[in-house]
Amino acid sequence: MVLDLRTIYVVCGFACLVLGCVQLLAFATGRFERWPLWWGGSNVLLGLGSLGVALRDIAPDFITVGVANSLTLAGYIALLAAIKIFAGKHINLRGYAAVIAIGSLPLFLVFDDGASYLPRIAYLSFVFSFCDLAIMREGYRLVRRETLVSGWILVGLFAPTSLIFAGRATLALLGRLGGDGLFDKPSGDQWLALTAAVFICLRGITIVLMASERNRNKLIELAHHDPLTGAMNRSGLASAYTRLAGRLPVAVFLIDVDHFKTLNDSHGHAVGDRILSLFVQVAKSQLGVRGIVARQGGDEFVLVVEYTTADEAVRLAQRIRAAFADAMSRESDLQISPTLSIGIAEGRNSLERLLERADEAVYRAKRNGRDRVEFQTQPEEAVEKAA
Repeated sequence: MVLDLRTIYVVCGFACLVLGCVQLLAFATGRFERWPLWWGGSNVLLGLGSLGVALRDIAPDFITVGVANSLTLAGYIALLAAIKIFAGKHINLRGYAAVIAIGSLPLFLVFDDGASYLPRIAYLSFVFSFCDLAIMREGYRLVRRETLVSGWILVGLFAPTSLIFAGRATLALLGRLGGDGLFDKPSGDQWLALTAAVFICLRGITIVLMASERNRNKLIELAHHDPLTGAMNRSGLASAYTRLAGRLPVAVFLIDVDHFKTLNDSHGHAVGDRILSLFVQVAKSQLGVRGIVARQGGDEFVLVVEYTTADEAVRLAQRIRAAFADAMSRESDLQISPTLSIGIAEGRNSLERLLERADEAVYRAKRNGRDRVEFQTQPEEAVEKAA
């Protein structure tokens, strides 16, 4: 089968233009951040660049070599900027503009005639391959940081084009692409270009999949977390407990902020909210990755941690209590200094049963003067059943 390379450029150009216009329209709806603007703009530039290259031997070299390839180069740089913006990174516009300007200079000063078409192909292909590698790296980082499974699709679609462009650059340096001109005769470049065009069109939808997955993750996050403190809510706690308690025994800490109602009455709810958020920060700093912090309601919190021994659980609770007391000592404007009453229960029971036992320990801590830790031992019958 004989493939017409010029036709491939034209089809790829129009496909990129249509895709770019759709993404720009999506940005115009105001429902997205800036990344569709950059991604759409990059596709428009790539489309115009491909159509410009397709005019080779028809329009002046200045247009088909210098301008067209500069547009393609700008499109690739904009594509890299789009994925960085999607990842939440700051973009230095002047830096990117300088890269485009410097990268385009050889297209006008060195590769401006037909005799140098193979070195030009090698130069641009290496640049495009490097851009694809940089985009793959950003996709991998998104997978690691945000657990975006669709990020693997991005990596999977940009990996082949990076290899294709690297192979195309190598063939060009070896002089094995076509004849004296880009569209002179059929060669392996037709198949490389067709394959690259397919992947270029496919990968245009990957960022939409990533955005959809990110929005879904945010909705789940909102559904499972308390908006004031950032701790898990009851729904999130129940879900997380099922995953954690199924693997090992756990200790459940039920924590009550002492004198919180008096604090609210004296200083107002804004100060009370700040203290609750401060407690969550303290608890998370002491827990690290070992457990879960959840808001049970009002000034009551639940911590679920991997259980080792009763002594270790009590020591952890004491560290949280001491760290909170230290944080409160720096709140010089408070007339009332809240403390923590902590009750601990451990085992493999249901969350409801462990909370009941931890609640008994909290009340015992309050009866004994507050600002203390109490450990609720397992009932004898529960120990016998576990044995």
